[in-house]
Amino acid sequence: MFYHDKQLQYKVRVEKPNPTFARLLQQAIGGIEGEMRVCLQYLFQAWNSRGPQKYRDMLLETGTEEIAHIEMLATAVALNLEGAPLGMQEAAIAQDNVVGAILGGMNPRQFLSGGLGAMPFDAEGVPFNGSWIVSSGNLVGDMYSNVAAEATGRTLATRLWEITDDPGMKDFLSFLIARDTMHQNQWLAVIEELGGLQGALPVPNSFPQSEEVQGFNYSFVSTYLGNDGIPQGRWTQGTSLDGKGEFRVVKAEPLGGIPQLAPPVPQGHAQTEQMTTMDSLIGTVTDKVKGAMSGSGGSPS
Repeated sequence: MFYHDKQLQYKVRVEKPNPTFARLLQQAIGGIEGEMRVCLQYLFQAWNSRGPQKYRDMLLETGTEEIAHIEMLATAVALNLEGAPLGMQEAAIAQDNVVGAILGGMNPRQFLSGGLGAMPFDAEGVPFNGSWIVSSGNLVGDMYSNVAAEATGRTLATRLWEITDDPGMKDFLSFLIARDTMHQNQWLAVIEELGGLQGALPVPNSFPQSEEVQGFNYSFVSTYLGNDGIPQGRWTQGTSLDGKGEFRVVKAEPLGGIPQLAPPVPQGHAQTEQMTTMDSLIGTVTDKVKGAMSGSGGSPS
């Protein structure tokens, strides 16, 4: 069950409305780095959570907070649209040119479909995509995904902060940036609690590593043809981060042979020539050659 409060989590004010910035804010709502993604990601991870109850509770708390962030961003979009100087919009319409490049930078659907409001899409108008949501059922795997989501979200928020010169928007974005700082640390704290790098890795740590193909589990495979440009770093030498192996460099080499696929099945209706196996094709050619040779009285040389 969810409840709501009429008041925003943090103040949202716009001193100088800007339809173009409203469009950019859409990336923080419905883009891959946006709040809709992390909100639903944390909630689905919570709803699918098995194991200690505290992790489910924590994910529910944070996923619900992200709803509040969507609410604030939607409010920021509306405030940037509704107060835009009418003269700007009238001038854009008057000059036409696809309505003045869509009302001077505004996404047309923010007016046509949203009535000067936010929509569940990114800055280019591409609808939110649910396939971005990661909820694997492996707690550490999900936490690493959450860290990455918060890292890209914080990067986006800092770029938006740099773009705007509106004091109210800068203040609001500074709040979102602060929350992203906490959430990055929060997910990393869960990983640490579950064993940190050594205890949690490799993910999942429940699979017996004895079943891995040995010799490849801690090897950096270099696909570079030369020997002078292999990238050297922490990942090429020394003890692995999980403490269970030694990093090394191996040159890539083909170990799997040439793949041989069966001919197409008749029901798939490929070309007739495709449905002949190479062996039978070679046999047919050989028979024809032998027949030609015997007919002429000669013998193959």
